[in-house]
Amino acid sequence: MSNLNETSKGMRIAIAFLGRRNAGKSSLLNALVGYDLAIVSDQAGTTTDPVDKAVEINPLGPCLVIDTAGIDDIGELGQKRIEKTNAVIKDADVGLIVIGDGQWTDFEEELVATLQGKQKPVIVVLNKTDCVDYSEIEKVLQARKLDYVTTMAVNNKGISDLKQKIRELKNVSGLEEPSIIGDIIKAGDLVLLVVPLDLGAPKGRLILPQVQTIRDILDNDANAIVVKERELADTLDKLVVPPDLVITDSQVVLKVAGDVPEDVPLTTFSTVFSRFKGDLRQMVNGVQTIDKLQNGDKILIAEACTHHAMADDIGRVKIPRWIANYTGKKLQFDTAAGPSFPLDIKDYSLILQCGGCTISRTAYGNRLQAAADLGIPITNYGIAISYVQGVLPRVIRPFPELQDLVNNS
Repeated sequence: MSNLNETSKGMRIAIAFLGRRNAGKSSLLNALVGYDLAIVSDQAGTTTDPVDKAVEINPLGPCLVIDTAGIDDIGELGQKRIEKTNAVIKDADVGLIVIGDGQWTDFEEELVATLQGKQKPVIVVLNKTDCVDYSEIEKVLQARKLDYVTTMAVNNKGISDLKQKIRELKNVSGLEEPSIIGDIIKAGDLVLLVVPLDLGAPKGRLILPQVQTIRDILDNDANAIVVKERELADTLDKLVVPPDLVITDSQVVLKVAGDVPEDVPLTTFSTVFSRFKGDLRQMVNGVQTIDKLQNGDKILIAEACTHHAMADDIGRVKIPRWIANYTGKKLQFDTAAGPSFPLDIKDYSLILQCGGCTISRTAYGNRLQAAADLGIPITNYGIAISYVQGVLPRVIRPFPELQDLVNNS
């Protein structure tokens, strides 16, 4: 749960610190963030598991820095650590390959190939320049046209150059245009948000998608009104002009659709976030698989966070119940929670992904791509709820790129 003054992890540039053991990754990370975040030791292999931290790096802004185990770790445990490092590479936006001994080895070659193969920016950091000669490696990097900087993390030498290199990267995770609904509203519009008080949110807080949407409305010079579902009809009656857009929590979409006039655009928080983070068309196409489910089919509920499950949890209880009632089939629902997406998904007939407010666009897109690679339909919580409750055509109507699907529904 993020507080109101904090940029969520899902809206930060994820920077992975990669390299062999004892290259100085942790020292470099500490120098970049400006304080001792990671444990530093001369002993190789100090960092065992990936450690991520949301930080503000002046002048880069909100970032997620991730310290990783050495890519040359050894033994059975070492292999498991390498696997976790590779998972970090998959979801990172930027890869910093740190070298601390003047050697360019097969490990660095593999990291470059992996990052470039995933079309991720690579910056090579030649660290410990006080005691290492990098003249030969610099020739190699120049010939390969690889970006690099020289640093001495212990006294912050070269850190400003590294920050500048990161700043110069273009379209990192698509965060240069971080608008959630900015393309479907305009300055002066009135957006009405229907927000049930979620039991999963601590007293005094809204849940993250609601907070981020409110901020996005204000950033686009529009106006936001927030109401609970019980006050919606009364609020609509009091308005001199109807709202330009209504966004509701998916759990009350059927009631809200009944209260909001048909000519007023209506969608859900979960739908706008699945569009912002991923491929809305893929999600809408995937939801139609619900009509094809058979007895015994397995469905994966994919949660990006690790929230405490409530008695009537939306992903683990309500959605499985609604889908089972809709299909009349005996289905098997499995849940995977946390930022790491399951590696083995081939046996699932459908994946139901949450809105992904706590993970980056890169990580969210990787989930969609993993499903697409195996031909497994994937959809979103809110889209699935709208579908089984018969209001999906209306919920996707505000999005111009889906008008063909609206017209054919």
